[in-house]
Amino acid sequence: MRAEASVLHLDLDAFFAAVEQRDKPSLRGKPVVVGGVGGRGVVSTASYEARVYGVRSAMSTREARARCPHAAFLSGRFHAYRDTSRRVMALLRSVSPLVEPLSLDEAFVDLAQADLPDLSVPTVTAFAEDLRTRLTQVTDGLTASVGVGTSKFIAKVASDLDKPDGLVVVAPGTERDLLRPMNVTVIPGVGPATAERLRRAGIHTVAELEGVSEEELVRELGRSSGSWLFHLARAEDDRPVVPERETKSVSVEGTYDTDLTDRKLMEHLLTRQAGEVAARLRKSGLSGRTVTIKVRMHDFTTVNRSNTLSSPTDSTSTIARLARALLTDLDTSGGVRLLGVGVSGLADWVQEDLFGDTTEDEEELPEVEVPHHSRRTWAPGMDVVHEELGRGWVWGSGRGVVTVRFETAETPAGPVRSYSQDDPALTPWRPPEPEDE
Repeated sequence: MRAEASVLHLDLDAFFAAVEQRDKPSLRGKPVVVGGVGGRGVVSTASYEARVYGVRSAMSTREARARCPHAAFLSGRFHAYRDTSRRVMALLRSVSPLVEPLSLDEAFVDLAQADLPDLSVPTVTAFAEDLRTRLTQVTDGLTASVGVGTSKFIAKVASDLDKPDGLVVVAPGTERDLLRPMNVTVIPGVGPATAERLRRAGIHTVAELEGVSEEELVRELGRSSGSWLFHLARAEDDRPVVPERETKSVSVEGTYDTDLTDRKLMEHLLTRQAGEVAARLRKSGLSGRTVTIKVRMHDFTTVNRSNTLSSPTDSTSTIARLARALLTDLDTSGGVRLLGVGVSGLADWVQEDLFGDTTEDEEELPEVEVPHHSRRTWAPGMDVVHEELGRGWVWGSGRGVVTVRFETAETPAGPVRSYSQDDPALTPWRPPEPEDE
């Protein structure tokens, strides 16, 4: 255990929804729900204005619409989320070399490696306040909830205590007093099933869990889970902040302006992606056993399918063949907005084919042109540009008509106009891809 509160946990507030509100002035201060907009969709993120009505992550879109019918339901813009996340992570790495991202909107920072005169509570608190101010500046208005403590566990608990836009620093020596009144579900890994088992044993709070011996918890929950709960109930957590994780996979994916429905085109795209993945593997001296495809459907649901080989490969033809086969079993008739190929189970060697030609002919990669104007799909929230009125976003679409609100983060709420969905003056807008992608 650390003697000082030197682990910081940062969690951007309602991240996806906050980015949408930032980039769409007419939605600021109003309920926004990001996720699948179809009947079987699922909420990814809800703004705090929507949470007042009981909307939350992982809720079905159908229920969210029933609870908050006046919310803006948007399909999501991952390029905007990635760009904002890059800015946040760059800021964090500028203050400490030890930054451990957990997702696009969440990270641990080791303050022991930051340039601080000391790690006293007043110093750390002032540092965290300044960091939150700088974060709002680099993200053009987003906020984050921050917790600081003597361990990852305590920092994570602290960041949840004053949401949104809060800061809690847990002074060394006060951790157990903080935890004792809390429900056992505050401990990572205590989901509904484990919580129910503990409830049946009469254990509801961390204080009650603290009174149970390690042997009894191991007997009830197994060695790994029992020992984990025993130590965290006592605020004992010595996990380090790990800035670099070993590469576990190599993947390539693409998001398309219009939903894809042509299976032959999808197979060609997967083949090209397989070639890019294989080239990156060979460049890095790696190979892999498990081939995975990622398919995001028209309603925002994402499906992954994988197959594992008996030995690792870096062959374009092998990866492409498996990727195409995995696509066969998927129903893509509703349209596909994203395709990806990945290889995991990495090794730094390739098993030679002892009975075949070691100079295997690699597949000739097809030249693929993705149609931009056949069967256009205008997803709510997507960025568009009009030849005369400039940039805006899709307010809604249906019955051959698309309605656009013309505004951006830099412009005030603008006019709303409706067009034929095939109007050649209106096209999807995407920023140029960063050079490192």
